[in-house]
Amino acid sequence: MNGLMMQRSLLVSSLLVHAERHHGEQQIVSRRVEGDIHRYSFRAMAARARRVANMLGAMGLSEGARVGTLAWNGYRHLELYYGVSGAGHVLHTLNPRLHPDQMAWIADHAEDEVLFFDLSFLPLIEAIAPKVKTIKRFVALTDRAHMPAASKIDGLLCYEELLEAASDQYDWPEFDENRASSLCYTSGTTGNPKGVLYSHRSTLLHTYAVALPDSLNCSGRDTILPVVPMFHVNAWGLPYAACMVGAKLVLPGPGLDGKSLHELFETEGVTVSAGVPTVWQGLLSHVDANNLKFSTMRRTIIGGSACPPAMMRAFQEKYAVEVLHAWGMTEISPLGTSCVLKRHQLELPEAERYAIQAKQGRAVFGVDMKIVGEQGEELPWDGKTSGELLVRGPWIVSQYLRGDGGEVLVDGWFPTGDVCTIDAEGFMHITDRAKDVIKSGGEWIGSIDLENIAMAHPGVAMAACIAAKHPKWDERPLLVVVKKPGAELTRESLLTFYEGKIAKWWTPDDVVFVEAIPLGATGKMLKHRLREQFRDHQLPTA
Repeated sequence: MNGLMMQRSLLVSSLLVHAERHHGEQQIVSRRVEGDIHRYSFRAMAARARRVANMLGAMGLSEGARVGTLAWNGYRHLELYYGVSGAGHVLHTLNPRLHPDQMAWIADHAEDEVLFFDLSFLPLIEAIAPKVKTIKRFVALTDRAHMPAASKIDGLLCYEELLEAASDQYDWPEFDENRASSLCYTSGTTGNPKGVLYSHRSTLLHTYAVALPDSLNCSGRDTILPVVPMFHVNAWGLPYAACMVGAKLVLPGPGLDGKSLHELFETEGVTVSAGVPTVWQGLLSHVDANNLKFSTMRRTIIGGSACPPAMMRAFQEKYAVEVLHAWGMTEISPLGTSCVLKRHQLELPEAERYAIQAKQGRAVFGVDMKIVGEQGEELPWDGKTSGELLVRGPWIVSQYLRGDGGEVLVDGWFPTGDVCTIDAEGFMHITDRAKDVIKSGGEWIGSIDLENIAMAHPGVAMAACIAAKHPKWDERPLLVVVKKPGAELTRESLLTFYEGKIAKWWTPDDVVFVEAIPLGATGKMLKHRLREQFRDHQLPTA
C-alpha cells in the first residue's frame, strides 16, 4: 500500500517562490564590481529572476541549455542561480582562477550557449572568446553606464538592458525533479576537469541538509556571508539555504581581503560566514594587526582543507567565534560532514573538545560513509584505523558528465580519495589524500597532522608536507614552509617544535623555506607541484 500524499517535484524555483511569499522583505546586500554597495529584497530578486527566465527565452536557448557564468558573489549572479535553473536550463559556474585554455576547454565540453560575466573578468573573456566553439552570446553583468567603451568581443550584450526589456511576469514551469539544475567541474589538478551535474532533487535535498541545526545551522535569525565563491560548488549551498530559511544574505563581490571582509561583517551584522583556511588567515592577520574585534559574528564554517588548530584557537579563544569544521567535495554537492559536538561532549575537558573539533565531523543525514582497506575490506570505526573514505547518498555523483573517467562507483559507493579514521561516535578525521599520503617503511604518515603542527609555530605563515624519496625508507616527510614577515626561523628550531607532539619517527627529515606555496583554483595547496619541484631533493638522512 502506498501513502496518500501529494506528489510535488523538488525544484530550485520552489525556494524562490517560498522566499518571496514568506520573507520577501529580507535583505540581500552586495558589494558590486562597480565599487558601491547594492541592497534589495528577496521579493525584488524574485522579480528580476523571472526577468532572467524571460530573457533566456527570448534568446531562443535550446531545452536544458547550459548557461555559463563567470562572476563573483553578487546579486546578479544570484538572479542567474534561480532564473536559469528555474526556467529548466542548466547553470554552469566557471572558475575564473583556472587557466584560460582550461576554461575554454570546459565551456566547450559543457556546450555552453551563452556566458554571463562580471566586468573584472573582461580581459579573461577576451582571451577565451576566440577559442570557444559553442558560446554564441557574451553578456556583461552591468548597466549601460559601465559597459566597456571598447571590447574585442563582437556583439557584447548588456545585462541590465536585456533585463529591462524582459517582463517580470513568468510562471515557473513544473518538470521532473531529476532534471539537471547546475553544473560544476572538479578542480582538475591532474588531467582534465570532470563535470558534476546536479539535479533539482539533489540540490533541494542538499539544501535541507545544509540548514539542519547539526549541519551548518542556517536560520532566519542569521546574516550569512558566504566567502566561499558562488563559482565553486554553489557556495556550499548557502545561497539556496538563505532563500529557504529567510536569512539576510551578504555577498562580498571581489573584495576578499581581510579589510574588506571585516568591514562587511561589522556594517551588515554578519553572524555566520564560510570559507577556506587561506581566506581566514588573511582576515585574522588584518584583525590582529589593527586590534579589531567581531561584534556580531559568532560562527565560521571552515572547509576546503583542514583548519589548523592554531586558527581554531584564535577564532574561539580570542574572538569568541565558534569554528565549525566541515568536509565535502564537488562530487558531494558539496556537504558530507559537519563537526557539531554532541551534548555530552560539551562537558569534556578543553583539550578533548579541541581534539574532536579538529576532526571533519559526523555525516549529515543523507550521507552514508565507510572506510576500506587496500583490498576493499571495510575497516572498524575505532578512531585509529585508517582507510580510504567511501560515501553514498542522494546528492552524491553517480557518474561524470559524458561518462568521463569511466565507471565511478565501487559497488555503489563513491571513492573520495581521502584517507581517514572514523571514531566510535561517527566523527571522521581526514589524515591525508590518498595521493598525498607518505608511506615510510611500509607505514603511513599523515601529512595534514605535520602541517597543522608547523602552522601552530608563531613564525610560520603556511606549511605543506610532502613525500621525499629515501633509499632506505622509500619515502620520508619533507616540510615546505613560508615564513611570516620578519620571523627568525631555522630548520633546527622548527624540527625541535615537533618534539613531544608526535611519534618521533613521524618528524620531518628536512625543512625547506619558500616564498610561496602554489594554490589551486579553490585555495587548496597544490602538493603535486611541490612534489615535482622537490622530486630531486636530497634529505640529510639519505
